[in-house]
Amino acid sequence: MTAATERDVLDVLVIGAGFAGMYAVHAARQAGLEVLCLEAGAGVGGTWYFNRYPGARCDVESIDYSYSFDEDLQNDWVWSERYATQPEILAYINHVAERFDLLRSIRLGTRVATAEWDEAAAVWRVATEAADVHIARHVICATGSLSIPNKPAIPGVDDFEGEVLFTAQWPDTQPSFGGKRVGVVGTGSSGIQSIPLIAQEAAELTVFQRTPNYSVPAFNRKLTEEDQRRIREEYPERRRKSRLSGGGSPYVAYPKTAADCTPEERDAALENGWQTGGVLFGKTFPDQYTDIAANDYAREFAEAKIASIIDDPEVARHLIPRNQPLGAKRICTDSGYFETFNRDNVSLVDLREEPISSIATWGIKTGSASYELDVIVFATGFDALTGALARIDLRGVGGVRIQDVWADGPLTYLGVQVPGFPNLHLVNGPGSPGVLANMVMHAELQVDWILGLIRAADDRGADRVEPRTDVAQKWTAEVGEAAAGTVFVRTDSWYLGSNIEGKPRRFMLYTRGLGTYMSICEEIAASDYEGFVFTSR
Repeated sequence: MTAATERDVLDVLVIGAGFAGMYAVHAARQAGLEVLCLEAGAGVGGTWYFNRYPGARCDVESIDYSYSFDEDLQNDWVWSERYATQPEILAYINHVAERFDLLRSIRLGTRVATAEWDEAAAVWRVATEAADVHIARHVICATGSLSIPNKPAIPGVDDFEGEVLFTAQWPDTQPSFGGKRVGVVGTGSSGIQSIPLIAQEAAELTVFQRTPNYSVPAFNRKLTEEDQRRIREEYPERRRKSRLSGGGSPYVAYPKTAADCTPEERDAALENGWQTGGVLFGKTFPDQYTDIAANDYAREFAEAKIASIIDDPEVARHLIPRNQPLGAKRICTDSGYFETFNRDNVSLVDLREEPISSIATWGIKTGSASYELDVIVFATGFDALTGALARIDLRGVGGVRIQDVWADGPLTYLGVQVPGFPNLHLVNGPGSPGVLANMVMHAELQVDWILGLIRAADDRGADRVEPRTDVAQKWTAEVGEAAAGTVFVRTDSWYLGSNIEGKPRRFMLYTRGLGTYMSICEEIAASDYEGFVFTSR
């Protein structure tokens, strides 16, 4: 084992080098702190490094899903499309890493195995899988909301003798599907994005769907020179509005509730929302997530749109969600997804009616049929929000494991700290808006706030800061109460952890918006960090 000496104590150790972790490195440096980042991947980018599957694309507009901390960076980088593809996003991330010389503070190919709080020394001891040990006063966990793939527990899953691919761990070299019989298991966002492109190449494509999802066409397009000029003129105001908004973008809902509109006005607003494209259709009306009647208007509109795209009414019946509010599961954004099922080489298997019984050496068996395949693609999602931390042997005061503290669901204060885990800080984690907002802007705002907390501890001469248990319990209850007033809790989803066997079912995100959340955080900072306990040896 290579152990660090006390002279090597870092101010901050960051776990993860995606958008959040990279910004944490930059911001910590700007604050004059000694910082090191450990990243499991062979390159920076997090989600955008590993998710290289065909069609991978962000569902937040590229000009918003980008850093705002440096005006020159913001104005110099030219996005080519409204919704950027994975290669373009990864090129941007690598550009930022090079531009700000971040790689000298990042250790790639380094997975964290354990992290243990040393009570006597008031430091964290973080060990990698290679048994190197790093000592840090503070740890920032930028481990990603969607970073641990969910491998389905299907009998025989390891027996298949053909090619097995996971959208969340796609190979560096794009595989060829030409002339092959391909099965895709899963129709969440990654399945919906990849299926149209795989169908264009494969001889036969069989889609195995457990739960259908609402998806809205992206209506993606190239950005013109006029767009680029306008973007740069509007950026200061666009960013200001985004920081105060619910979702971290300047989008504004229709000025009336759904009930206050005439039927004609309502349909016109929904048509405009549909033509705008993407997830923002879910926010056409301001009450769409809180009033089931308003949601029903949008849901029925979307269902009619989807049905009009699909030639076979029976196939449409299987592809349109049932007994599920629009947006209770994250709305997907697609480019030709539903049209793909009009192709002669594409077929759909509804796993609610015909579950997979096992996987054999030659393909997939259901209760009533067999599907011989050359390739199986698992687009089966992630152990979201808590999965990455749960895979680290993470121990706080008295050796308590975070898995035990979170046995009934995640407990945090403001989504940034956990009682009993001093100087451990979470970014984009449970208890914050997280994936319900633009995560790049969310990460910038949250990292800045965390560094303010660290600075406050240093100014007090305190070597540890952590939240009281009662305030964390109160905040977690508030997160649950906020969600209870929305459609989010009306169906199973990875927001609640219900896609993972045995995971506690609790809505994990703050639903009242990024602007509201940050105003609460700022009020707490202004009130001398109410609820946090600063102590010193």
